[in-house]
Amino acid sequence: MTEFYKNLQQNIDKAQALRLATLTTQQRYPDPLHWAAFTLIGESE
Repeated sequence: MTEFYKNLQQNIDKAQALRLATLTTQQRYPDPLHWAAFTLIGESE
């Protein structure tokens, strides 16, 4: 979630911010246990 909020502060839309955060987390922690549970609900803009 920290990566997600860092991305939002850079004025990236929510969907892209979550995607980038997921990719960053996957590199550090390849086990889906650490990143697969996060989803975006609602409008992405």
